[in-house]
Amino acid sequence: MSRLDLAWTSPTLPWLSALVESHRHLIEARLKHGDLPRWQNALDQLPALPTESKTLGRAVGLRSVPDDCLIEIEQALRGLMPWRKGPFQFGPLEIDTEWRSDLKWDRLSPHLDLEGQRVLDVGSGSGYHLWRMLEAGATEVLGVEPSILFHCQFAAIKGLIGESRAASLPLTLEQFNPGLLQFDAVFSMGVLYHRKDPLIHLEQLRDCLAPGGQLILETLVVDGDEHTCLVPPDRYARMNNVWFLPSVAHLSRWLARVGFTDIRLMDLSETTLEEQRKTDWMQFESFEHALDPADPTCTVEGLPRPKRAALWARRPQT
Repeated sequence: MSRLDLAWTSPTLPWLSALVESHRHLIEARLKHGDLPRWQNALDQLPALPTESKTLGRAVGLRSVPDDCLIEIEQALRGLMPWRKGPFQFGPLEIDTEWRSDLKWDRLSPHLDLEGQRVLDVGSGSGYHLWRMLEAGATEVLGVEPSILFHCQFAAIKGLIGESRAASLPLTLEQFNPGLLQFDAVFSMGVLYHRKDPLIHLEQLRDCLAPGGQLILETLVVDGDEHTCLVPPDRYARMNNVWFLPSVAHLSRWLARVGFTDIRLMDLSETTLEEQRKTDWMQFESFEHALDPADPTCTVEGLPRPKRAALWARRPQT
């Protein structure tokens, strides 16, 4: 087994091996990425560490590591740059990711009850929120994420901290077939606005839930009433794959239309330069380059500055 296989193997998730096998052809297709040998080499350089100081808190990682391993760890993890979602920390070594995903979690966690739950995270990235879900009491967590680089990052963290209750599959939600497996909670954060048909995405999320299960949906929104939905004419905040930005009221109507109930707003926040920015671990252009320098209330395209809403909803029991 290669170190990357850690991402989708676990002795503590009894349903995982059958799920992996049913998606084997799709996983193998992802493994043909041209940069994988370089990333695999970085994974192979990671040392085995004592995991007694594991933390799933704000900076997921290990509170202490042997001093003589620090350079080796940093060199290996830098071989997996850019790091988008985090932060992670190993002793004094902090992976300062582009997104301060802990700030999003701080806004959502007071509204969540994940105790004893099986959770699916759609678009899980490098897996930061999977670890926070375990910290919040979830017993089993699975991510689906198409990026192989993000899976290399997830496998690196998983191997270093020695935690087996989380796994991730290199798939899109459209490719994912859970079969008879159902989840008590499903998260979709930062995915919906990339979908050309948002209602189909919401239906797919619903179908992964057990009856009575909870959906946590976070996406870009705009101000307005139940009839308001922005369709960018081209790019939005320099992204070319943004399709629909509804108002909160319009998004709530979408959720109700596909059968969700008990819909409520958990959080509404403007994206800030504290939460998303260029760092030493993500050295490409970031959020500051998406705003109009003369008017930071607008994107460089003259559209409303990014604002994100997080909604909670339930799949009915019947």
